[in-house]
Amino acid sequence: MAELHKVNLPEDAPYVNAMLLQLLKGIEEVMGTHGLNAVLRLSGLERYVDNPPPNNLEFGVLAREYAALNEAIEQFTGRAGKGMLQRIGRSSFRWGVKEQSAVMGLAGIALKVLPVQLRKRAVLLGVRKGIMDTVNYASIDVQEENGVLVFTDYACVSCHTRHSEQPVCHLYVGSLQEAMTYATGKDFKAFDVLETHCLARGDDFCRFEIRDH
Repeated sequence: MAELHKVNLPEDAPYVNAMLLQLLKGIEEVMGTHGLNAVLRLSGLERYVDNPPPNNLEFGVLAREYAALNEAIEQFTGRAGKGMLQRIGRSSFRWGVKEQSAVMGLAGIALKVLPVQLRKRAVLLGVRKGIMDTVNYASIDVQEENGVLVFTDYACVSCHTRHSEQPVCHLYVGSLQEAMTYATGKDFKAFDVLETHCLARGDDFCRFEIRDH
């Protein structure tokens, strides 16, 4: 991890169509079409109402639009925002596995032959590869520290341009929860995913610790 550094993204950094589409699908499943349209309008992204980006790997959207949707969901749902974003993260991950195998980086991983801890690590490494192969500025590290899996994103778009006193990448937490479910077949509640550092808080990266309960 020492060789990786914070990626200073420009405010209008481009992002991949398929990644934003995955988020929109997750929002729609959890909040319904009306809820999706409400947060699109709240975040100033009305142009995506009934007009989602295509499911391709072109850079046709903006990273800050992805972050704005995260923030709008928090505002729209109030105290329930953290849990809602985690649910959306889990939903969007499942949709991605089904519809975007190339983006998710999980195709061809022979999980059944691996011990459970190696399955979890393999899935995280697959997600890392999928993102870094798709997003040219992505910079992600996966490590294991005393049995704790550590997933670190140096160019996180979930909080791009945002500022907060607390970590805000709840959607990312949900996605990593679902990644552990994908790896093990266990319920997401069997895992504790904690964001310890966040770019929105002024840290140099967004860092997540993943433990078994």
